[in-house]
Amino acid sequence: MIDVLIAGGGPAGLATAIHAALAGMEAVVVEPRSTPVDKACGEGLMPSGAAALRSLDVPVEGHPLRGIRYLDGRRQAQAAFRDGPGLGVRRTALHAALYQRATELGVKIVEGRVAGVRQDRDGVQAAGLRARWLVAADGLHSPLRALLGLGLPDNRPRRYGLRRHYRVAPWTDFVEVHWAAAGEAYVTPVGDELVGVAVLSSRRRGYLEHLADFPSLVARLEGPVATPVRGAGPLRQRVRARVAGRVLLVGDAAGYTDALTGEGVSLALLSAQALVRCLLTGAPQSYESAWLRLSRRHRLLTGALLETRRHRTAARLIVPAAHRMPALFGAAVHALA
Repeated sequence: MIDVLIAGGGPAGLATAIHAALAGMEAVVVEPRSTPVDKACGEGLMPSGAAALRSLDVPVEGHPLRGIRYLDGRRQAQAAFRDGPGLGVRRTALHAALYQRATELGVKIVEGRVAGVRQDRDGVQAAGLRARWLVAADGLHSPLRALLGLGLPDNRPRRYGLRRHYRVAPWTDFVEVHWAAAGEAYVTPVGDELVGVAVLSSRRRGYLEHLADFPSLVARLEGPVATPVRGAGPLRQRVRARVAGRVLLVGDAAGYTDALTGEGVSLALLSAQALVRCLLTGAPQSYESAWLRLSRRHRLLTGALLETRRHRTAARLIVPAAHRMPALFGAAVHALA
C-alpha cells in the first residue's frame, strides 16, 4: 500500500512528497498539469522558505532579497531581514527544481486528478490508488476541501491578484509593496533582468488599470513585457479544519489569508515538513495544531493589515506609520520572516 498519496503537484504537494521520501515513505503525486506549472504568485520566498528549500537539497536560481520596503508615493519605510536573505524566484523555476528533486528520490508522479475519496479505518481510496494517507495539495480553491465540507463562508470583501513580468534590471534587492487607495502593487526581483509585479485589490478591473494607480512604479518598468497576465482569487479561504480522517490539507488548500505579506510558499514548505512529521510519529491529528502554530504570525499580521486596509482613513496611515516607527516595522518584518 502507498504510504502517502498527494493530490496536487505544486510546491506544497512536491515538498510533502520530498519530505515523505526522505523519511523512507512511499509517496505518489497525482497532478493533471505538465511540468513546470506557472500560476499567479508574488514569487518572493521569506528567509524561512529559502532555508526550507536548502534543507530539502533543492537548488534553485533566483534573486537574493534583503528585506521589505513599503511606499505610497511620498514616503517609504524599509526593514532588512535579520536572519539571512530571502529569495525571489520564478514560480516555474521553483516548480521544476522541486519536481526534479522529488523524482530523484523515487517519488512517482501520475498524470490525473483526484475527483473523489473513499476512506476507511486502514486507508484511503482515490484516483484508482490505495494509500494509508491522502494529502490535499490541490490549491486555493481545493476541490477536495469542498468535497469534504471543510470550507467556511466568508462575508468580507473579496480580494484578487494579477501578475506579470517585465524584462528590466531590478533596481533594488528589497521586495517593494506600493500602496494606493484601491490596492497594492507587489514588486519582486526574480532574476538579473526580470522583475515580477503583482497587483492586489478588491476591485475587479484590468491589470493596466490597476497599475496606473502607481505612476512612480510604472516609470521604472521600461523593459518589455515578459509574460502574460495571470490571475488568482478570491484570495481569502477560510477552513474549518486541516485534518478529516485520513485526509490532510496542505498549502493554499489548508487556508489562505492574503498575498499581501508574501508568505504563501514559505508557509507551504514548512507545513509540508510538519505534516510528514506528524504522520511519522503516528499523530496525524496533531497536524492541526502544528499548522495553526506555524501560521499564527502570518494570520495575525496579515489580518491586521487587511482590516486596516478596509478603512480608507486608516489605510492612508500604513506607510506613514511604518516610516515614523522603523523599529516597529522592523519587528513586524522579522516576525514574518
